[in-house]
Amino acid sequence: MFSIKSRWVLGALLFFAVAGVQAQQKPMTLEECVTYALSNNINVQNAQLETLASKATVGETRAQGLPQISATIDFTRNLLIPRVFLPANIFDPSAPEGETAAAKFGVDYQGNMVVSVSQLIFDGSYFVGLRAAATYRELADWDKVRTEIETIETVRKAYYSVLVNEERLELLNKNVSRLDTLLKETKAMYANGFAEKIDVSRIQVQYNNIKVERDNVAELQGISIQLLKLQMGMPLVEEIQLVGSLSDFIGEIDYAIDATAEVNYNDRVEYKLNATNLELADLDLKNNQVQYMPKLNAFGNWGRNTGTDDFSRLWQNDSWFSNSAVGLSLNIPIFDGLAKSYRVQKNRIQINQLENQRRFLEDNIQLEIRQARQSLKNSLAKLEAQKENRDLANEVFRVTKAKYQQGVGSNFELVEAETSLKEAETNYFAAIYDALIAQVELEKALGTLNQ
Repeated sequence: MFSIKSRWVLGALLFFAVAGVQAQQKPMTLEECVTYALSNNINVQNAQLETLASKATVGETRAQGLPQISATIDFTRNLLIPRVFLPANIFDPSAPEGETAAAKFGVDYQGNMVVSVSQLIFDGSYFVGLRAAATYRELADWDKVRTEIETIETVRKAYYSVLVNEERLELLNKNVSRLDTLLKETKAMYANGFAEKIDVSRIQVQYNNIKVERDNVAELQGISIQLLKLQMGMPLVEEIQLVGSLSDFIGEIDYAIDATAEVNYNDRVEYKLNATNLELADLDLKNNQVQYMPKLNAFGNWGRNTGTDDFSRLWQNDSWFSNSAVGLSLNIPIFDGLAKSYRVQKNRIQINQLENQRRFLEDNIQLEIRQARQSLKNSLAKLEAQKENRDLANEVFRVTKAKYQQGVGSNFELVEAETSLKEAETNYFAAIYDALIAQVELEKALGTLNQ
């Protein structure tokens, strides 16, 4: 037996353990889940890193127009100095004509230090490159927006899926409880001679099936929560509790579907991506066109060098000599085998392809919006029908159960009414889910999902 003190300590530990478990469950609304995903989803994080890389690309391109400074220090130990063959009479006037002498040109040790500076003065491709780098950064920004939209879509759908499974699980628990009560009542009636054995068996089969279905949905609910956390970028070991129910989101569905509203293509990130790619292709065309223009650079260098056969004198200041030079370098393209001309032709073809894609995208956006509007309209009509079916099935079950309890109804009718009610309730929640998904698809088609 536990002492009073031991039981108090055990109770306190149980209290704090339960409190700790409850504290670990973090309540989250749909907006909080989306906000969390936009900061922690792996795809969103990679897209954000890509925008940072595009900023670095802009800086890298801009750096090419700034002064380029470098320094070089060389030290050479000539192990075998090469010989140069010269007329022998240079060294010995009495040497016969035509005789050569092998002279050593060089010293054992050499040192050289050079500082070079170059500055771009004019290069048409540089200025085009600056604009292209800025446009590439814009492309990365739009790609990030597209990734965020895709993340919002997947998180919302996963969130709704969890809520649907919660509703289904709660519904099945009620069905299990209802059948359990009915089974006990039927067994009591059978014991008193007011029901047959087949009535008990029929409800027992129904009861067993509904328990199996409940267990399956409970497992599916766990998987759907894990999927939601995966889409959010949340560690799978964390526990969350979703706030709200499917019925809370029904009022947010836009019942006013204006099929005559004008389509704004610029609301779609895919359209903006196409426009940015078209701008990049146009800049690439201009870059290849300016390759026909000359390039002008200024340069300058200053250095000191030395050479000696005595290593100890290599570092003496009087043995080093300075040299310097400045100048301009003009590079004039003359003929490259028509390579630039072919690149320009290729650029024009790419531009035509992107323009064709834009026209196709416009038609595709119109079709997507039309289909999404019709899908939402159909889903809302189905939702209203399933709501009515659920109410009717609930009323049929209530009347059938009352008749059965009064002894004027059959067990078979009661089981059929219970089955119809469960099916109607399941279809009702499925219709809510379909309507919410249709709303998400319409917002995506209209380009307002991230708003």
